[in-house]
Amino acid sequence: MAAESSFDVVSKLDRQEVDNALNQAAKELSQRFDFKGTGAAISWSGDQGVEIRANSEERVNAALDVFKSKLIARKVSLKVLDTDGEPKPSGKEYRLPIALKEGIASDDAKKISKIIRDEGPKGVKAQIQGEELRVSSKKKDDLQSVMTLLKDKDLDVALQFVNYR
Repeated sequence: MAAESSFDVVSKLDRQEVDNALNQAAKELSQRFDFKGTGAAISWSGDQGVEIRANSEERVNAALDVFKSKLIARKVSLKVLDTDGEPKPSGKEYRLPIALKEGIASDDAKKISKIIRDEGPKGVKAQIQGEELRVSSKKKDDLQSVMTLLKDKDLDVALQFVNYR
């Protein structure tokens, strides 16, 4: 009997890359002419969040675009950003809190498991293990096709595939 092969589907955040992108965005905000005198700033807000501040709603959104471009350049998926929507006025400035999503929520894990069960090859099993998903099969080719299937789906979570055995 052949041993089962498996891999884990996870949603992890590369904090170093996000930190680098944040530092680059902060530097660009301090140097660009169109941000002069707007009080535009971007900084960490706790462990899993970022906050953007400026004197107008448009400047906050422009600063968010700068941060997104820096994340894309560092190959960090924009799906890790969880914005509350519109910048909120706070005194004389506008603030936009951004949460960073990490881990697969149980309802997203169920959705991914259903996709694998319905559209994936037969004989592939998916188990939810906390904030990750273990996918196993006797054939490695089936695992490769599941990876391709999940990459092609437009899910709300940034997925990585680890522990391929």
